[in-house]
Amino acid sequence: MPDQRLPGFATRAVHAGQEPDRTTGSITPAIHQTSTFVQDGIGGLREGYEYGRSGNPTRTAFEQQVAALEQGTNAVAFASGLAAEDGLLRAVLAAGDRVLLGDDAYGGTYRLLKRIHEPAGVRLETVDLTDAAAVEAAFAEPVRVLWIETPTNPLMKVVDIVALAAAGHANGALVVVDNTFASPALQQPLALGADVVVHSATKYLGGHSDALGGVVVTSDEALAERVRFLQFAAGAVLAPFEAWLLTRGIKTLDLRMRRHTESAGAIAAQLAAHPAVERVYYPGLPDHPGHDIAARQMSGSGGMLSVALAGGEAAARSLAERTRLFALAESLGGVESLIGYPSLMTHASVRGTPLAVPENVVRLSVGVEDLADLQQDLEDALRTH
Repeated sequence: MPDQRLPGFATRAVHAGQEPDRTTGSITPAIHQTSTFVQDGIGGLREGYEYGRSGNPTRTAFEQQVAALEQGTNAVAFASGLAAEDGLLRAVLAAGDRVLLGDDAYGGTYRLLKRIHEPAGVRLETVDLTDAAAVEAAFAEPVRVLWIETPTNPLMKVVDIVALAAAGHANGALVVVDNTFASPALQQPLALGADVVVHSATKYLGGHSDALGGVVVTSDEALAERVRFLQFAAGAVLAPFEAWLLTRGIKTLDLRMRRHTESAGAIAAQLAAHPAVERVYYPGLPDHPGHDIAARQMSGSGGMLSVALAGGEAAARSLAERTRLFALAESLGGVESLIGYPSLMTHASVRGTPLAVPENVVRLSVGVEDLADLQQDLEDALRTH
């Protein structure tokens, strides 16, 4: 009998959804840069493709690839990470439904729920998902969606997916995990009990800061069908060229995440020992509150970390503006190292809310450059304070 073992992660990243072209043998699948498809008579669709909004072979290849990486049966791709989140939320929420969100969630997710879905009748509550008693209290009322990020953005809290998935299911909630920071190379939430995984594919999946995209992954066939209908009906679809770029990026995801993790760990240790630094938020450090959970549910600590400066807001802003290799920019997960000041950048939308980021915090996305150069860049920038 043939071996039914699931191929390894790196093998799936390279080969899932990536069959060589049947006509030419091209090892790299083509970009189907088209808006429509010729029919062989009315309703005679070739391979089921009709119009670019309803489907495209390049997008399908990307969806198959990501579903394989997350060990799900269905992936539905959108034009951005927030479009993917919105498609999922619209597919499952109705007026009166309650969403439980972590208190260190991405600012864009909070804004989407607070300013788009809450006015439509959805009820939003934020809670520290690392506090079991607070979570139990939050489930005193019905919860339709439990929305988890782990590690969180930007304070790198680590949430126990297995425990929270069990709690969510015991209370009838749909458990969603935003896996953008870890990527499926380091963490696969469906295998840990989650119902749905979402990604900003713009980040680690693409990995080269050259494409926007988002994706919803699940093994729930009925839910996938609802999300796919929203993809088609609302039209925020992933374009063919972006799908091709993301697919190409994924093929090196395993290699890149190893380098990101190795360098981020070294930089976290460097900064933890620096007198200008008050605190380093990185799950790979032994004193991180979620270190043991991260070691259990992740295969590496990832390339993201945040740093609180002892000199307060002025010191944090100074560091963010003085690095050379760490470019001051939004986003994360690319081969280039980036630095950001969340309070006024990625999380400006949550200033003045319970999710506000401390003003002495900077966030680092550690790229794949030579580690010694990155460390020197930070050392030089900290020396100028």
